[in-house]
Amino acid sequence: MHRFAPKPAELDPIELASRDEIAALQLQRLRATLERVYANVPHYRASFDAAGVHPAELRTLADLAKFPFTAKADLRANYPFGMFAVPREQIARVHASSGTTGKPTVVGYTQGDIEHWADLVARSIRASGGRRGDMVHVAYGYGLFTGGLGAHYGAEKLGCTVVPMSGGQTEKQIQLICDFKPRIIMVTPSYMQVLIEGFEKAGIDPRSTSLQIGIFGAEPWTEAMRAEIEARAGIDAVDIYGLSEVMGPGVANECIESKDGPVIWEDHFYPEIIDPDTGAVLADGEEGELVFTTLSKEGMPVVRYRTRDLTRLLPPTSRSFRRIGKIVGRSDDMLIIRGVNLFPTQVEELILKEGRLGGQYQLVVTREGPLDELEVRCERLASVAESEAAAVGAALAERIKTLIGVNCRVSVLAPDAIERTLVGKARRVIDQRPRG
Repeated sequence: MHRFAPKPAELDPIELASRDEIAALQLQRLRATLERVYANVPHYRASFDAAGVHPAELRTLADLAKFPFTAKADLRANYPFGMFAVPREQIARVHASSGTTGKPTVVGYTQGDIEHWADLVARSIRASGGRRGDMVHVAYGYGLFTGGLGAHYGAEKLGCTVVPMSGGQTEKQIQLICDFKPRIIMVTPSYMQVLIEGFEKAGIDPRSTSLQIGIFGAEPWTEAMRAEIEARAGIDAVDIYGLSEVMGPGVANECIESKDGPVIWEDHFYPEIIDPDTGAVLADGEEGELVFTTLSKEGMPVVRYRTRDLTRLLPPTSRSFRRIGKIVGRSDDMLIIRGVNLFPTQVEELILKEGRLGGQYQLVVTREGPLDELEVRCERLASVAESEAAAVGAALAERIKTLIGVNCRVSVLAPDAIERTLVGKARRVIDQRPRG
């Protein structure tokens, strides 16, 4: 067993339950959720009626496929509080998305929801190897974004000491990590790369710090990035998954003893994988779009929420719950370049396998006449001479063409040439194609 793995006695009983016990709990909670939203949320009553289904028709878990999906557009159409299942006065907290592509999606939490959320993030930190008394450096953004406060409340619930740093101020982050000596950091993987670079620029070996565990989420990241971060920082890198519309961070989390995909806390969230084009439910193991129905949310339950994340459901290993594979991308983030489907994570894998390149990159898409053009911008390591850049770029372009099927131009830039994202998710794609 991994040296940080929790003992069975430390786990919640449901984490070790049989699949029959889990399914029985899910069915009970699913029925209650459908009844709650039908009675209290006009959108769901209308959508269920339009689909010709009623909560009473849910007799088995498979019957959920009869019910309509919920999309982000539905949340925006009911902005700000139309999706709440309780009076606004019973909502203890509101979070919201950035709203960069339209109205923000608003999520409301009762006090009971906040407590459940804290419990699940605490469970996630424990699965990552965290224990009561650990110091946790939280570098997720605080505010309307769910990352910072979600991590914060969960770490406190586990009994940890929390450093509520938030994002940005890289030099101060490094100073506090050196001075406070936290064991755990919770942050986006792209900003962890920035911190590692910051340590190195300050003449500090990132492997010499007190950090032992990194809990990374809020953006897709690859096994290649995990390997790079673990090697450079000398830590265990563990994947936490969540989204604000369903709860926030802590919907699923990897177990440190296996690191084989985030375990879905299925006692609170019912997962499905669907064909993103037809909506048909796919069997476990097949790749498609991840859909969630909340099983315990009071303030704003969601039924069959389409996450747009592309992955697959995997069988249980370290816990009794199913896992999700690495998120390969989002159906709405997929680029189509001259008829070829491409996800940024595919390029990331190839960049990180090239030993002369750093982990920062951007994909710039333009259109010359009728044809799309792709430029891959990346950085050479400081130890690599500028004279080698052209050859490294040509080799990477050839691998992208061979393995992904896309012709592109690779620009190998000097170290630090690509702008770092200090708060929130890294901007990996710059799409400059004309709209309309």
